[in-house]
Amino acid sequence: MLSLNNISKSYAQRVLFSQVSLNIGARDRLALLGANGSGKSTLLEIIAGELAPDGGAITRRKGLTVGYLRQESSVGSSRALLKEVTSAAGLINRLGHRIQAVQEELAEGADGATQAVLLAELGDLQHRFEAAGGYDVEQEARVILCGLGFRDSDYERPLSDFSGGWRMRAELARILLQNPDLLLLDEPTNHLDLETQLWFEEYLKTYQGAVLLTSHDRAFLNRVVSKVLAIETGRVSVYSGNYDNYVEARQMELEVLEATAKRQSIKIEQEERFINRFRAKNTKATQVQSRIRKLEKLERIEVPRLAKKIRFSFPEPPHSGSDVIMLNHVSKSYGANTVYRDLNLLLRRGDRVALVGPNGAGKTTLLKILAGMLTFENGERRLGHAVITAYYAQHQLELLEPNNTAVAELRRVAPPDTEDVRLRAILGGFLFSGDDAYKEVSVLSGGEKARLALAKMLTQPANFLLMDEPTNHLDIASREVLTDALEAYRGTLCFITHDRTLIRQIATSIIEVKAGDITVYQGDYDSYLYHKSLLSPEDENPQRCLMSVKKTPAPGSRQKRALSGELRSDYYAKSTPLKKRIEKLEAELSRIESEVKDLEKRFARPEHYKDSQEVVSSIERHRALKAQAEELTETWGALSSEADRLRAEFETALSRLEGEEG
Repeated sequence: MLSLNNISKSYAQRVLFSQVSLNIGARDRLALLGANGSGKSTLLEIIAGELAPDGGAITRRKGLTVGYLRQESSVGSSRALLKEVTSAAGLINRLGHRIQAVQEELAEGADGATQAVLLAELGDLQHRFEAAGGYDVEQEARVILCGLGFRDSDYERPLSDFSGGWRMRAELARILLQNPDLLLLDEPTNHLDLETQLWFEEYLKTYQGAVLLTSHDRAFLNRVVSKVLAIETGRVSVYSGNYDNYVEARQMELEVLEATAKRQSIKIEQEERFINRFRAKNTKATQVQSRIRKLEKLERIEVPRLAKKIRFSFPEPPHSGSDVIMLNHVSKSYGANTVYRDLNLLLRRGDRVALVGPNGAGKTTLLKILAGMLTFENGERRLGHAVITAYYAQHQLELLEPNNTAVAELRRVAPPDTEDVRLRAILGGFLFSGDDAYKEVSVLSGGEKARLALAKMLTQPANFLLMDEPTNHLDIASREVLTDALEAYRGTLCFITHDRTLIRQIATSIIEVKAGDITVYQGDYDSYLYHKSLLSPEDENPQRCLMSVKKTPAPGSRQKRALSGELRSDYYAKSTPLKKRIEKLEAELSRIESEVKDLEKRFARPEHYKDSQEVVSSIERHRALKAQAEELTETWGALSSEADRLRAEFETALSRLEGEEG
């Protein structure tokens, strides 16, 4: 479908990549990975035809259509959202306008001959309009917009009224509606919340064209892609499988390369010793010259240097009171828009709470109220004994002074007696070494600002961390370091994120923010998804987009693809937490079985009965384990039956949908 042949690109004296050759097939699902600044976005621009390479050639199939989503969009049209999105269907719109014009001419009363010509043209136009999906395009646009989180009431609002994140969603909807042969997506999930991410993943998995994307979201990459293109040291290497498969293959590759390089180094040293030892001996001259030529021709194996990673841990938090923060009857409005009314919330020491909910529901507002960064109209915010807060803002410039250097920013929040060497050490852990520590904030990239904002949280110990989208602008390696640091942190944590890897590993409870209210779910993210799956559509209405598709008669193929994605999304949302619970139960049953066997082996040994206290204790433990195993087995059976039922219902619904298409 599209081929790159020996593509190269440089800026000034810096080579981004050279001699890049690859093929993109009709149904490929590709991830383009590489360190920040490695040239990922540049390569996407070249493939999109918006940037010329310095060398090499690009071969495209005749008539190939490409949809390209950039990381940032400047689209701010005054047109209504729905009109802006449906404008993407260029051919359909042109046909529609011509149909309208012909109908107007006929209505004006054309003469017999002209009328016959116009009627023939109208019939042809209507046939082409229907074949292109013209009668379905608006409904299809509504399905996509709904999946991306827009409400019916948004469709007539001017696009310019929306925030940058929502305009990016609208641009994504435009591109999806075009249904191009090749989708090029640069960080497409940056502005999507958890709910819309799930919908988008399923849409991409059933998309009929090819997809090439960049992303720092590990969970998203694992669910969507089947091949990885890795940019490293100016070369692009291809790996089969998802992100985790790539990491495993790359690690094995490096281990083999290191071992081979080590063997080669030993061999070279042996040859050099021979050369140096016998260089002056005439009897060995031929052998020496032969070995010199051999070494000169030898292609040295170079092991790529691993990119530097941030490294840090949060300071040991001072002990706080049991109740960390309490909100009593809090109300908050922005003008006529009431976000919260009579809100009550208590967080206790050691809580690790994730705030989830649709974009615009009030998650950031709640986090800012908790952090003391935002006033409210009514109610009370009460901090517990000895609580020290530290706040990480989603938009770093809210808390960064543009004219300050990196060192000065840390100095601004550090205790007065903190020495510069300590501040420089903190900055070094976030890759601000040497002169980089004296860069002004205004010239830093998004990723550098994110790292600097994190560094500021390390200048003094805090026992209550509040973090709003801390993984934004961080690459996958940095996200993993942050996750490890938060996992090791022993204070109280409240955070917002759309990174499911982070939320799954860190959160011990979930607060869902929706429609001016909060619901607290005890347990991890998978437990939250399980509880959500038990709610009826009347309670939760999670199938709003799915139902709008069902109401449409004779849906087109792309609508069926969207419906299929909704069915899969619904199934995975319900089945994934079940599978996780089943796996945990099986692991626990295996552990109990092993302990029971150990106890029974002990019972078989005569010396075990010498200590009567130990005998009683072990018998009681054996009895308790048996009872626990029986209870867990019963729960395991019920959950397994539920998983089987969900699977059967999903397969039946999918089969029915595919049958309609056939």
